[in-house]
Amino acid sequence: MSLLAVGTVAFDAIETPFGKTDRIVGGAATYVCLAASYFTKKANLVAVVGDDFPEEEIKDLNNHGINTDGLQIKKGEKSFFWSGRYHNDMNSRDTLVTDLNVLADFDPIVPEGYQDCQFLMLGNLTPKIQQTVINRLKNRPKLIVMDTMNFWMDIAMDDLKETLKLVDVLTINDAEARQLSGEYSLVKAARKIQQMGPKYLVIKKGEHGALLFGEGQIFSAPALPLEDVFDPTGAGDTFAGGFIGYLAGQNEVNFEKMKKAVIYGSALASFCVEKFGTERIKNLSQEEINGRVAEFSKLVQF
Repeated sequence: MSLLAVGTVAFDAIETPFGKTDRIVGGAATYVCLAASYFTKKANLVAVVGDDFPEEEIKDLNNHGINTDGLQIKKGEKSFFWSGRYHNDMNSRDTLVTDLNVLADFDPIVPEGYQDCQFLMLGNLTPKIQQTVINRLKNRPKLIVMDTMNFWMDIAMDDLKETLKLVDVLTINDAEARQLSGEYSLVKAARKIQQMGPKYLVIKKGEHGALLFGEGQIFSAPALPLEDVFDPTGAGDTFAGGFIGYLAGQNEVNFEKMKKAVIYGSALASFCVEKFGTERIKNLSQEEINGRVAEFSKLVQF
C-alpha cells in the first residue's frame, strides 16, 4: 500500500568521537523514506530543498523506488542545514548551527498522485504544517504516524495538542513523553498521551530500546548491543521509517503487527548508527535485514 512521508530533506555536518563530516545529506524524510523503501514499493515524499541540493542525490532516492514528485526545489535558495557535535556517551549532543533556509516558509503541497496514500508519516515539523498535510488529503489514511520533539512542546504546545487529536500513532523519546504528559512514570505518561488522541504510542529509549503502548497492552523491545556506534543522527527517523514501512507492506494495523514493526524499525535503526549519515541504510540487502531481525528475536526469547 502507498506510503506518504512528509519532513525535511537537508544537509548535515556531524562531529562524533569517531570523526566528523562536512555537508552530507540528511533530514527526517530522507531517513524515513530510505528505511521504508525496504518494505513497500510505493513510498512518496513531500519536502523542500534549495537548488543547491545535488541532482544525483534525488536520483539515488528514485533508485530506491521513492517518488519525489512532491519534492519542491526552490530556485536561488539554500536547503535546510544542521550541524551538531555528539558527546562521548553518544546520547547527548550540542547543536552548532541551524539554518532553516527554504524550510522557513515551507508550504507542503500534496501532489494529486499522492492522494491515495493509506499510510502517512508526519516527520518532525511544526504542528501547524503537520495539520496542513492531513487537511490536504482528500481521504483519511488508514494510519497516521507522527513524530515531534521537545522544541514544539516549548513553543507550540497548543498547536501540538490539536494535531495529536488527528493522529493514530505518536513516536517520541522518553524525555519528551515525560515533558508532554507531566508524568515521570512512562506507563502513566503513555496513558495521559493516549487520552490526547493517539491510539498507539511508541516511546524511543535510545540504547535501551523502545516501548509500544496500545489496545491496553505494552510491548518492550530491546536495543541491539553494538560494538561501534559512529553516528546516531537519523536513527529515530530510520526507526519510524522501518516501523511504518513494515506496516504499509503488511497492509494491516493491529498491536501484533505493530510489535513486529517496532522490531523491524529497531533493526533498521541499528544499521543507521554504524556509519555516518545515510551511508549504511542506502545499501542494505534483504538478507542483512532478516539477519538483524533474527538477532533481535534472540534477545527476547527465553
